[in-house]
Amino acid sequence: MSPKSQSSLLTKRRFLPYFLTQALGAFNDNVYKNILLIFIAYASVHTLPLNADLLINLAAGLFILPFFLFSASAGILADIYDKAKIMRMVKLAEVIIMSCAAIAFIYQSYLSLLFLLFLMGTQSAFFGPAKYALLPQHLKKSELVSGNALVETGTFLAILLGTIIAGVIANSDNGRYIAAISVIIFAILGYLASLAIPAAPPSQPHLKFHWRPWQQTRHTMKIAQQDKIIFQCILGISWFWFLGACYLTQFPNFARTNLGGQASSVSFLLTLFSIGIAIGSMLCDRLSQHRVDPGIVPIGCFGISFFGLGLYVMTPDVIPVSNSIITFIAQPSLWPVFISLLLLGVAGGIFIVPLYTLMQQRAKEDQRAQIIAANNIWNAVFMVMSAIAAIVCLSLLQLSIPQFFLLLAGLNGLVLVYIYFQAPDFFWRFVVWIVTHTMYRVRHKNLNNLPQRGGTLLVCNHVSYMDALLLAGACPRPIRFLMDKDIYNLPVINAFCRACKAIPVDANDRKSVRTAFAQVATYLENGDIVCVFPEGHLTQDGEIAPFMRGIDLIIKRSNVQVIPVALQGLWGSYFSREGGHALLKCPTRFWSKVTIVAGNCVPSEETNSQLLRQQVMTLRGDLR
Repeated sequence: MSPKSQSSLLTKRRFLPYFLTQALGAFNDNVYKNILLIFIAYASVHTLPLNADLLINLAAGLFILPFFLFSASAGILADIYDKAKIMRMVKLAEVIIMSCAAIAFIYQSYLSLLFLLFLMGTQSAFFGPAKYALLPQHLKKSELVSGNALVETGTFLAILLGTIIAGVIANSDNGRYIAAISVIIFAILGYLASLAIPAAPPSQPHLKFHWRPWQQTRHTMKIAQQDKIIFQCILGISWFWFLGACYLTQFPNFARTNLGGQASSVSFLLTLFSIGIAIGSMLCDRLSQHRVDPGIVPIGCFGISFFGLGLYVMTPDVIPVSNSIITFIAQPSLWPVFISLLLLGVAGGIFIVPLYTLMQQRAKEDQRAQIIAANNIWNAVFMVMSAIAAIVCLSLLQLSIPQFFLLLAGLNGLVLVYIYFQAPDFFWRFVVWIVTHTMYRVRHKNLNNLPQRGGTLLVCNHVSYMDALLLAGACPRPIRFLMDKDIYNLPVINAFCRACKAIPVDANDRKSVRTAFAQVATYLENGDIVCVFPEGHLTQDGEIAPFMRGIDLIIKRSNVQVIPVALQGLWGSYFSREGGHALLKCPTRFWSKVTIVAGNCVPSEETNSQLLRQQVMTLRGDLR
């Protein structure tokens, strides 16, 4: 997928109407919700039916409550009916709700507005499962990461714009009339955009829907826990929303008490954070080369802790005085805080996109909407927990807001440790990709020949000490390498090799060879990719040496697909034996071109060492 594919999706009918529909929905949600909160906060006491603080907290609860009540039912409906039709019906319901809200704004009926806010939360709860379950139906697998990156970008920018527009409307003359007109117009625009969404046929049209919210919720939650990786994705996404809610709710007081800002300063902080999320989402797509790469998740998680710590460290001890948004932004003592907040958002975008994509891709088609519904329920649970955590830490424990940010960074550090130990090989493979693509200009050919699942044996020529790293960084799945035991046991390299489950072998020890081949067979049987360099050593002259007979033993022992792979352009590099010993000569080439070429899958019973060597030689050609 070319680098232009991110923006090119916005020109496709199968994506653009969907993108506009969900973005306008998030935008209008925030316009309505924030206008209502501002009106309540600044309303005369005699016009409010209850205390302002109570009404504001009640509003937050009423918007989240439908996700607990209706998400499971919404997931089942999205599996039974066309998802595009569901989205259109939900957007039509939004037009009706906002028409009622317009009347309530004009007559300042706050209880009616709160009830309508509950209905807005309800339509969002029914919109969510159809929204995310539709993407894998309309996008190719190679486009799914790009699509999710654009959705997260659009969502957070819509939240930002909605919040800013809400402030402008609420503070303008005749604000209630402008609010009434605005929410109807935005709702109608969202409905019109939804009319162009192509059909998304149901996955279980034979099912009959019965209104049993409690039983459906229990069933949906069980489905989400059947696949450990999917459930971990859900918990990771929910943790992101926990952190996001914790940070966003503290921005007003943080800007006022710790940064010396005015009301407009809160919008600036929100802008930095939202733009950071957008940048991180798009950057994640580029870094992962438009493929699902769980290895990038720990990178984003580390960034969240690091830049969250930065917010604590960089908050000035002496509060600056700012009389306007211009003087606030111009304060040099606040720039490190602004940079930390922006990069915190970038890290969040990098963290969240692979989790959403992996959840969608791994879910079974007939369960995808219900799994997304379960994700929405868990998101709501974690957001409620964020409010409880803020109350406990800031009110009961009397922590300052920067100290609360420090605590969040520490808790996220524990999450990082957990993620690393769950899949260390994914993390190291992504690090390897960064290293190799920094040192070389790496191109790939026909890597789509590698199956997405199932045991697969890669057979490759051996040119340099970078061969394994280049292959590990290029392959979308973790590779188990058969490698020399002496290299495997080197102090620094050993931890990396064990994390990546490399297979050590001593060619001069028969017992070691038998043990290694047994491990290879086990990995292949378990559905992993194993790579072998059948030459047994680095090439001395750049040519492909005869393959050792061990490859024939491995092929006969395991009934799997075998793929020949060739490395081009590494002969003559610092890590090859051209012109002397590898690593013991002066580098003569920098950022050279390297190409990794994959051949076609061959059943193990139809090949042997001689045929594989010939295929690797053909793939490599004259480019040593």
